[in-house]
Formats: sequence, C-alpha cells, structure tokens
Amino acid sequence: MRATIIKLHLFVAAFFAPILLMVAVSGGLYLIGSKGKTERSTLMVPETIVFDEEADDLKAEVVSLLSQLGQSADFEYLKTSGKTLITRPTSRTGFEISQTETGLSVVEVRPDWIKTIVELHKGHGPTLFKTFQKGMAVGLLFIVLSGLWLGLTAKGLRKSTLLTSAAGAVIFLLLALS
Repeated sequence: MRATIIKLHLFVAAFFAPILLMVAVSGGLYLIGSKGKTERSTLMVPETIVFDEEADDLKAEVVSLLSQLGQSADFEYLKTSGKTLITRPTSRTGFEISQTETGLSVVEVRPDWIKTIVELHKGHGPTLFKTFQKGMAVGLLFIVLSGLWLGLTAKGLRKSTLLTSAAGAVIFLLLALS
C-alpha cells in the first residue's frame, strides 16, 4: 500500500508540476506588482451598426456586432461590469463593448504574456482550462495529504514532519491574523 501511495504521489506531483509552476510564477509576479499589461485599441464603429444591449441572446448580438466590424468572435461567454460587456476568457484577445455619450464603443484588448498567465491564475481562462484547474486543486490536495501521511507514517520522518507542519501552521496563523 505504501509503495502505491508513493508512486501515486510522485505521478500526480509530476503531472501537475507545470501548472503549479505557472501558478507560483504568476502569483509571485502579481504580488510584486507585475500584473501584466494590455494593449487596447478602440475600433471605429459606423453609426449604421445597430446593437441591442438588451437582446434575449446577447452572445449572438455580440457575435453579429464583431462580425460586422470584421473581428473574430472567438469568445466563450460574456461578463457585465457596470455598463460594459466583456468577452471572456480574458486570458486571450477580447473586447469591451459599451454605450457612451457619443455612441457604441468597442475596444479590442490584447494581454501580454504576464497578463495572460495572471488571468489564467485568476480563473479567467477558457472553460476547459478552468475544469483542468479544478482537477489540479484536487490533485494538489492529494499531493499535500499523501505527503503528510507518508511523512507521518515513516518512523524516521515522523518527528521532522510534525515539527515542520506545526511550524508552517504557526507561521501561517501568525501572519494571517496579524
């Protein structure tokens, strides 16, 4: 049984290592203030284009609008932020659509690579990637819990595992509650 847990622990850890590294890098960059940048380009919207922001099928309305503007409508869903519609995922080129005093505004938003990985980290990626992230969360729980179990059930590692885990818990609580 122990040998099986060790193999599973190693395989799951190795499988998720690339995404865990991406999460560590993007989280670290974000915390030091490097959140990435976006290149924003306002598109010219002819006055002849009609956009119904209260349409029953708003996604189809946005697809039609972008098509009329000669843009790819490669998005999965829409998010509303105030009076602005944002195509998602925001980890790739998208659009912000809003009504302004002067008419319809459509802004193309292109993230750089840092902004892309930060957006992925925040769960703003494609639906399939978000599903993978949920699986990774379960995998990370398994890695941590199996690692603790392996350390606690090995006579030579029990004391150091307990002391290290206790120190981590104490430091976490002190910093979190300070």
